[in-house]
Amino acid sequence: MSVEKLVVIGQGYVGLPLAMRAVEAGLDVVGLDVDSDRVKRLASGESFVEDIPADRLGRALGSGRYRPSTAYTDAEGFDICVITVPTPLRDGTPDLSFVEQAGVGIGPYVRPGCTVILESTTYPGTTEELLRPLLESASGLRSPGDFHLGYSPERIDPGNPTWRLENTPKVVSGMDAVALARVDGFYRRLVERTVPVDSTRVAELTKLIENTFRQVNIALINELTMLSHHLDIDVWQAIEAAESKPFGFMPFRPGPGVGGHCLPIDPCYLSWQVKRRLGRQFRFIELANDVNHEMPEHVARRVMNGLNRAGRAVSGARLLLLGLAYKKNTGDMRDSPAVDVARRLQALGADVRAVEPYAEPHQIPGGVLVVELTEREVRAADAVVVVTDHDDFDYDLVARHARYVFDTRNRCAGPVVERL
Repeated sequence: MSVEKLVVIGQGYVGLPLAMRAVEAGLDVVGLDVDSDRVKRLASGESFVEDIPADRLGRALGSGRYRPSTAYTDAEGFDICVITVPTPLRDGTPDLSFVEQAGVGIGPYVRPGCTVILESTTYPGTTEELLRPLLESASGLRSPGDFHLGYSPERIDPGNPTWRLENTPKVVSGMDAVALARVDGFYRRLVERTVPVDSTRVAELTKLIENTFRQVNIALINELTMLSHHLDIDVWQAIEAAESKPFGFMPFRPGPGVGGHCLPIDPCYLSWQVKRRLGRQFRFIELANDVNHEMPEHVARRVMNGLNRAGRAVSGARLLLLGLAYKKNTGDMRDSPAVDVARRLQALGADVRAVEPYAEPHQIPGGVLVVELTEREVRAADAVVVVTDHDDFDYDLVARHARYVFDTRNRCAGPVVERL
């Protein structure tokens, strides 16, 4: 019996874990990516995704069943293809050019009986209205009928040690019942539980609901935080007290803004689609975006005010930022609010240094000097700003030796600490 051939287009935070899990499940996997440097690093056994340690990548390469590549010709004869490419926003409009390129690239290799699955986050209707015509045009085949097409939203949470690809329920869908069965059968080999839905549009909307829910609730807490500061109320203590309610409440924490590949982008896809198709505004999303986009400016202003109270101007001040990634324990810098905070403080004339143990050097914003977290650096700083709360930071050291700490993540305590 021949081994099924899987092609995963995109070898980033979503595609690489999927490829590794598929190898472990016994499939032959080709990991396609347009970034030749990324492919070379993967081929040499170097992982740039924190959730995939080098030894796991090494085992996949050593099995002979994982091959990173930039050439679509290596997709020939595939049984299953999963598209995990980025879907960014450009001036508030969804940019599906990477999905289009993937569809055009894989289309000539679509053959009768194969399955193509889109995982990239997008607006409802993309699989049916955009990807399907591209695949049909390039292959001369039809779906449903000749090949199977489905959608399964990615649910990767980088740096989460509890919920991984394998144990996170996977929503699955297909263009018809046969396609759904093929998509469901594929993911059942990789994950503990699948959640079938009736259509690709339902699955596409599911992802947007998940992240819109988070975006709106984070915005609610962030606005409460800004107002509580002026009312002289400890919002962190209020949240902890509210969390004691065993029903009807789910805690969200304030922070310097939202970042990554989901929260700043996914709700905008839904808002854009509602406006395009219905001619209406999705007011909750637009308000939430406004509040969360305001947070980096709020943080910079609070740091400036804290320095002023100590008789120190922000212009010329030496500031030490803890963390630049968008979330703790990862090096993911995509749309990171910490970077926005750094740039705003630089614009005010501050000398900004940062401790960021996960991100690669080329990702660090210009003019920001990366340093180690040492007593000397902490003492030399006019202010320490906790922006991304990586677990391996020594917060006790910071609280003991800093002159002033502005903490956006509630990780430090002491007389010199001011919380968001």
